[in-house]
Amino acid sequence: MRAFILAAGEGTRMWPLTDTRPKPLIPLANKPIIEHILDALVENGVEKISILIGYEGRQIAERYGHDYRGATIDYVYQKERRGTGDAALYASKYKDEKFLILNGDLYFEKDAISEILNHDNAVLGVYKENAEPYGLLIGNENLEEIREKVPNSSGLVNAGIYVFNRKIFDYIKKVELSPRGEIEFTDAINMFAKEHEVKIVQYDGLWLDIGYPWHLLDAIKAYLEKMECEIKGEVEDNVVLKGKVCIGEGTRIMSGTYIEGPVLIGKNCKIGPNAYIRPYTVIGDNCHVGNSCEVKASIIMNGSKVPHFNYVGDSIIGENCNLGAGTKVANLRLDEKNIKVVVKDKIVDTGRRKLGVIMGDNVHTGINVSIDVGTMIGSYTYIAPGARVKGVVAARSRIY
Repeated sequence: MRAFILAAGEGTRMWPLTDTRPKPLIPLANKPIIEHILDALVENGVEKISILIGYEGRQIAERYGHDYRGATIDYVYQKERRGTGDAALYASKYKDEKFLILNGDLYFEKDAISEILNHDNAVLGVYKENAEPYGLLIGNENLEEIREKVPNSSGLVNAGIYVFNRKIFDYIKKVELSPRGEIEFTDAINMFAKEHEVKIVQYDGLWLDIGYPWHLLDAIKAYLEKMECEIKGEVEDNVVLKGKVCIGEGTRIMSGTYIEGPVLIGKNCKIGPNAYIRPYTVIGDNCHVGNSCEVKASIIMNGSKVPHFNYVGDSIIGENCNLGAGTKVANLRLDEKNIKVVVKDKIVDTGRRKLGVIMGDNVHTGINVSIDVGTMIGSYTYIAPGARVKGVVAARSRIY
């Protein structure tokens, strides 16, 4: 069986993290999202993997080449992105009789796909108490219909992982454009299910759809609670490690630092002295969290520095960023209501009471900068000392 990963989209809802990389290469626990998928495929015995690439797809191809842990990988370039159905149709170029088709922006455990591989035509379903944002699977053992965005619904939803024989391609070709001008894969599946048996495979384990940047914070929490790891770096005297703390090779935890797990720290970092790292934090490789800094439930990507008197809470800091001394991130509204952000010119309720900044790569702040809750900062932005930043800041901005 061939696995066909849909990874061509621009990921505009994940801005500013997609300023500089395709969405599947956004790191989740210091490893790209798509790499978690590749690991799950290989560990389930899948030996042929094809990846549909588009926006910044060269980065994916250069990173993974044509062999991954013994599985062969090839790439298909999607010139125009006209929907999930059009994307899935690219798999028809192969001669395989059966395909595992899956979205490239999912996080799941390897056993999520173990059972579905045994079927000829099947969709994976996961239970959601609030099913409205997803496609609701109608049917018992066999699929009758995928019904999109059913208000006030709960039940099994479409997990974006499918097994189909190549007959599905004939149905994709019959799909008419949706109101948003796209060829929807779910429309083809609905047509197919009227004439063929499609199994609903229920999965009760960890599965997360990473649609917005703050979903990474949810994924990190789930990942850290289950991770197994060890301390490979140097831990000086007078350091407190409480709970599960993973420390990479070459990392130095300096005196006076207090770390409450679960926390994951990458390679060649310098933490402290006198730093406070709180639970559900992931720090990438070659990072610095310095004197009198506090980091809570956040992601700090490779090469970034939080070096002096900083507070970062419920935030994502991109690669190669530098926070000036005294830069502080607010993560809670005074009225404690849910934090809303602007995504693609629409106001989106994040569903979170606590959310700090989503910061792209190569952002630099001066001393004593204040960043308001739910702020989105584009890559290569420079923020002058003493500035207060809120809302959406375009890439390459200069804030004075």
